[in-house]
Parts: sequence; C-alpha cells; structure tokens
Amino acid sequence: MLFLGIDLGTSSVKVIAMDEKNQIIGEASETYPLFFPKEGWAEQNPEDWWHGTLNALKSLLAQPQINAAEVRGIGFSGQMHGLVSLDASNNVLHPALLWCDQRTDQECETLTNDYGLTKLRDTVANQALTGFTAPKILWIKNNHPELFKQIQHILLPKDYIRFKLSGAYATDYSDASGMLLLDIENKCWSKEMCQFLGLDMNVLPKLYHSYEVTGVVSEYLCELLGFEGDVVLVGGAGDQAAGAVGTGTVKAGVISVTLGTSGVVFAAHDAFKVDDEMRLHAFCHANGKYHSMGVMLSAASTLKWWAENIHPDTPLEILLAEAELAPLGSQNVFFLPYLLGERTPYADPNARGTFVGMTPATTRGSMTRAILEGVTFGLNDSLNILKANQVPIEEIRMIGGGAKSSFWQQLLADVFDAPVCKVNTDQGGALGAAILAAVGCGHFDTVESACESIISTSHHVLPRVEHVARYKALHTRYTELYQTLKTWF
Repeated sequence: MLFLGIDLGTSSVKVIAMDEKNQIIGEASETYPLFFPKEGWAEQNPEDWWHGTLNALKSLLAQPQINAAEVRGIGFSGQMHGLVSLDASNNVLHPALLWCDQRTDQECETLTNDYGLTKLRDTVANQALTGFTAPKILWIKNNHPELFKQIQHILLPKDYIRFKLSGAYATDYSDASGMLLLDIENKCWSKEMCQFLGLDMNVLPKLYHSYEVTGVVSEYLCELLGFEGDVVLVGGAGDQAAGAVGTGTVKAGVISVTLGTSGVVFAAHDAFKVDDEMRLHAFCHANGKYHSMGVMLSAASTLKWWAENIHPDTPLEILLAEAELAPLGSQNVFFLPYLLGERTPYADPNARGTFVGMTPATTRGSMTRAILEGVTFGLNDSLNILKANQVPIEEIRMIGGGAKSSFWQQLLADVFDAPVCKVNTDQGGALGAAILAAVGCGHFDTVESACESIISTSHHVLPRVEHVARYKALHTRYTELYQTLKTWF
C-alpha cells in the first residue's frame, strides 16, 4: 500500500508517497503564481492550484520506484482561511482571497462591534482577524453583492483540490476552525454567525475528522493517474495542524515552532481551551482533539525579504554567518517583523516592519541578527501566552525552513529559556497528510500511534544560562517598541 500526502502551500504544492514501512519513497512539487492586485491584497487562482497538483501527482506517479496501482489513500494539508466561492455550475466566482490578505479591516470591525467580542468568543472561540474566511465572505457581500448572491459552495483551498479529485464538498474540523464559522467546542457550523453574515448554511461543506474518509477519487482520474480500485480521500487538515502531525505534536506538553513563511507556536491539548483575550487561535486538532496556536504573519519570510530585496548579491549563508558573529542584542538594533501586519498577540493589520536603533557603527551583521532576534521575540510572545494559560511545555520541536539554521535554533532556546529539538523529517504538512491517509485506511489505529511509530527527535539544544536573562530584558524592550509605534503605523 502507498499513502499520498498533498500539501497545498502558498507558493507551491508538494506531493509525497509513503509506503507501508512508513518510508517516504518519492516526492514532487509544482509552483504557481501569487497575485497582489492592490496593497494589502493577496489572491490566487484556484485553477492554478489544481493544475499544479495534477502535474505534481503525474510527476510523482511517473517515478520508477512508485506503482500507482498500490495507492490506497490520499490526505491533504493546505494553506488555511482562503475563500474559494463556486456558483451552481462549480465555476470559481472570484479569485481566492488568501490567508495573508488584509483588505477586510472594515469587515472585522463590523464583526467585532456589531456581532460582538463576547459573542465571537462564545460561538466561534476566536476574534475577527483579516486573514480569516468569514470577514472575506462579508467583503464579497459588501463589495460584490451580485457575486455573493451566486455563491452555491464555499470551500477552503485544499478542499477545492478534494472537490476536483472526487466531486465532494467537504472539509475537516481543523481547517474549518480558521473560517470563523465553526462552533469549535461543539464541532458544528455556527448558526448564529451564518445568520449574521446572511449566509445560507447549505453552501458550507460537510464536516469530517481529519482521518475520516470523505470520498474516493473519481473514475476518470483513477484511469488518468493509473490508480486501481478505490483510492480514498481523508479529511486532511489545515497546514499547521497537518504540520503538527508531521512533527508528532499531538499530545500535551509538546510544542512545535514553525519558522516558515509565517511563524507559528502550536500546542496540542485534550480539552477545549480559549484564551480570555483571544490572542491565541483556539482550533480543533487533526487528532480529533484541540490545539492553541499563536501566529506571526512574517517569520522566515523576513529573512528572505532581507536577502533577496536588500542584499540580492550576497549568499544567505554569508548573511547568517555575519549575524552569528554580531553581538547579542544586535548592537541595540531592534527589528519589528511586521511586514504583513501581525496577528499574535496584537491582531494589527496596520503594523509594519521597522528597524530601530541604528548608528554609524551598525553593521549588516547586526541588522541581520536583529531580524532573527525580532522574529524570535515575536514567537516568544505566543509562548508566554501559553504559559499564562497554564499550557504544559515540556519539549519544543522546531520545524520549517528556518529550522535548517543551527544558529537560529540556539537563539530560540536562549529566548524561550527552554530546550529546543528538531525532528527526523522535514516533510511537515505533506507527511502529516500522508499519516492521516494511513490512519484513514486502517494502517494505524490512531493519529497518536502513527506519530509514535514515525516521528523521533534529535539535535537537542539547551538554553545558555548567560544569555537567558539578557534576552528577557531585550524582549521587554521589543514589546515596548510596538506600544510606542502603533499609533504611527
């Protein structure tokens, strides 16, 4: 048997194949465009996702070590929150509004003030943020009422791929949690929110657990791809929940920190839990339980911006080496990493990236280090909220592109004042999707048992005592900067 994992990201789709021995035996990927038609807007064409996914599947299944006839199940991981709206003929009505799209400021104010913060907490367990799906729906209603009236189906990005593979309109609880439409605690669509939006609940997809079977690949595509017999599709998960499965973050005490395009601090727990101020996302987890999550909109992408836009002729390795040689605290240079606004803990779409404290003695290495320290301080904001909410923290697992840097790993340990380790795989959400497919096919009894069999940790790094106190003081100054500058943003 083979199990496929499809990870639909913001810039590309990745597909992997896992065999019965839990070994990844092949992978393929395809890129697609991302559009910014106006400042703060971010869109993609869902058909680009589909063509990219289909091409990636064909490339994977053409590899000599893979027998398409052995594929039994497919799982999904996907960028969250994106709005895909279809008409009665299943045509896409509008380009997909993405997780990083910031156009819905007014709609979030409407939800916060008219629907109400208390009701948001009581019905959907999260505050109204520009990235979430419900404000996007309201934006379509306010700005394109003729399109809003034509909506017959609303899907999330990965679920559009599911629809194209099987014809099923379905999603899972973890991804649906980021729509601001789900009653998280009771795992059902919120009637109150839909009524407020004027949205017919029938346009929403059917809800499943991440490991439950939602349908099978269509006969036409089975023939095209070389599948034999039924190939089941499981619910899959939002990219962060799937990535948590791919790192074994499925039990209390284990925290995963993602240093990817965005930055995420993710904590699994058994019982439903909401931060009183709703600074953290309170979502369903892919293992059927719950998780809390703090999100930075710009993490490793800030380093990419610095390298590609400001220093395009300097290899990233040199920039990182210079940063490591720079003094702790970056010569009192600070960087606020809010290139796309921010979510946790400020929920401020107007926040902006800012360097503070340069002098004639400031070096490029100090500024690069300030970027790394600024992102790490931002992640520490989320960790501190988890601590305040009595979430147990026993082990921190570092994943994402930034996890390749041993310097950044040590920086995390020093700022967090906690051990930080890496896992034995860098496949993240794609692996989590394949694991969910394996559970759905009965290869494992539970998501937890699958993770115990597949995921292990290594490269454990301890905090350096002599750095911990200094970084606590610097983090305090970092948080003061936002409070000082927010009216200027």
